Amino acid sequence: MESKKEKMFKFVVVGGGIAGVTCVEQLSSQFPSEDVALITAGPHIKAVTNYKQVSRTLEEFDVEEKPSSVLEEKFPNLTVIHSAVKSLHTHSHCVETADGRVFGYKKLCICSGARPKLLKQENPHVLGIRDTDSAQEFQKRLSKARRIVVVGNGGIALELVYEVKGCEVIWAVKDKAIGNTFFDAGAAQFLVPSLEADRAESAAPCKRTCYTTEEPAPEAAQTFSADEYSRGQNPGTVESGSALGPDWHRGIELQGAEQVTRRVSVEYQCEVDQILTSEEFLLSSTPTLKPDTGSWPVYVLLTNGKTFGCDFVVSATGVVPNTEPFLHGNNFSLATDGGLQVDDHMMALEPDVYAAGDVCTAGWDHSPLWQQMRLWTQARQMGWYAGRCMAADVLSEPIELDFCFELFSHVTKFFNYKVVLLGKFNAQGLGSNHELLVRCTKGQEYIKVVLSGGRMVGAVLIGETDLEETFENLILNQMDLTAYGEELLNPNIDIEDYFD
Repeated sequence: MESKKEKMFKFVVVGGGIAGVTCVEQLSSQFPSEDVALITAGPHIKAVTNYKQVSRTLEEFDVEEKPSSVLEEKFPNLTVIHSAVKSLHTHSHCVETADGRVFGYKKLCICSGARPKLLKQENPHVLGIRDTDSAQEFQKRLSKARRIVVVGNGGIALELVYEVKGCEVIWAVKDKAIGNTFFDAGAAQFLVPSLEADRAESAAPCKRTCYTTEEPAPEAAQTFSADEYSRGQNPGTVESGSALGPDWHRGIELQGAEQVTRRVSVEYQCEVDQILTSEEFLLSSTPTLKPDTGSWPVYVLLTNGKTFGCDFVVSATGVVPNTEPFLHGNNFSLATDGGLQVDDHMMALEPDVYAAGDVCTAGWDHSPLWQQMRLWTQARQMGWYAGRCMAADVLSEPIELDFCFELFSHVTKFFNYKVVLLGKFNAQGLGSNHELLVRCTKGQEYIKVVLSGGRMVGAVLIGETDLEETFENLILNQMDLTAYGEELLNPNIDIEDYFD
């Protein structure tokens, strides 16, 4: 490989998503006289804009798609190479691109992201939504659709089911409640009315836990219908290749072929058993298969025994880290979730190789209040921290694990509600050693606090609660709250003043 090297760079970053771009910006500005390269397959990059530090760990920002020339204009020492990566040769410190060029590096950071797990590869009736192209393809196909089946329970599935109108949606979730990645059954129950028609009802805040965790039985479906609702029209920006932003559906009209308003049926605790074409369906002799009204291009058999015909299936069942081009001939450690294992300096096993964002798995001993989730915020934080670690290594300076890995925090929007997640918000890994306090005002706010040993270790805030900073402080300083008991969420007490 040595003889073919086209150019030698001090730093090479692979991937034009949030992690890669944040890392490249960090390195290019810190080393203005060193050569830096960004290798990315698409013509556009993802940029963080309108960044706001909301509190010690909470941050908000927009994600915008921009031409890569914007980066090169900003950093004269940066070269953007438009190609996919074919292979990595760690022993000779070089990367080969798909168009046959070879680039040397002193330090490399892999930020190649992740791709959607598809229920069925190469099936024309199964669509995964991850980037601009697939979102636009979805919009095009939806315009002719009468019914779709959505499989998955993460952020994209949640948003999609809420945004689609003029088309019947069958939503298959493997959990007992919607949004299981982010919510428990109580928060899910708070959000479910957003899929229903009657929104006028409001209730006084209830002081105590006010939901039952009596989930529907696996064979029971819940159906919601809704009238038209208004949608924000600020155009979102998404990019081919990289993951979609949190507002990916903004400005994309998700309208089906029918004149009906929103109609969603949720099938709980089930997964896809088989996907059949109409020909295969007609030939199948399974007695449970009774064609429903009309014929459909594709049929989905669920593990709860139900069969649905539909126009197409949306696969939104999580992501797989994009590690393939980097593995052959190298000695990386892969985590159980398929990510490149990195230590607390974002270093992978091979010398001078770092990784950040969705492609990597945090392999260090985590803070008891933090967990990795493949989200925008963490892609930005990891890219920024990886850049700092690479710089520290070059300058032989020590570096501490960044404070953002102390406490998990994420701000997003679901069903048009502001959602703040802090710490072990779903009591992850706490077993039975925890208690929950919940306050819920229907249609307005849902507040859940996770306590362990009398100390706050997590929280979910849905709606405009203004409690995020207070709760963040209570979690970080681990104050004993036993004395306050349920008064902690008493709506008549201004908790912010209480703990100032």
